[in-house]
Amino acid sequence: MIRFAGALLVVLGLLLSAVPAFAVTVGNGVLLAQSDVLSLAGLAAIGAGLAVIGVGMGIGRIGGSAVEGMARQPEAAGQIQTAMIIAAALIEGAGFFGLIVCLIKN
Repeated sequence: MIRFAGALLVVLGLLLSAVPAFAVTVGNGVLLAQSDVLSLAGLAAIGAGLAVIGVGMGIGRIGGSAVEGMARQPEAAGQIQTAMIIAAALIEGAGFFGLIVCLIKN
């Protein structure tokens, strides 16, 4: 987990440091930096990615725990499965909300 967090910080640093390299030359040869627009779009994409990663980790953990519970008590498999599906739907709803908040642009 620590390696993953370190790699994520390195990638985030590289993405944010590369933003000023994007520039556009407009009509009269004026160099216009679009770092503010690109950084907002980049941050929205990073936020959306983190939301998706969190949802994936949450649903994976729920699924793993549910399968483990069903293996220990096969007679309660129906109740465990129902609770798992409800919890996964709630997590996906929160994830979709996070994606929408990250991707809405003014």
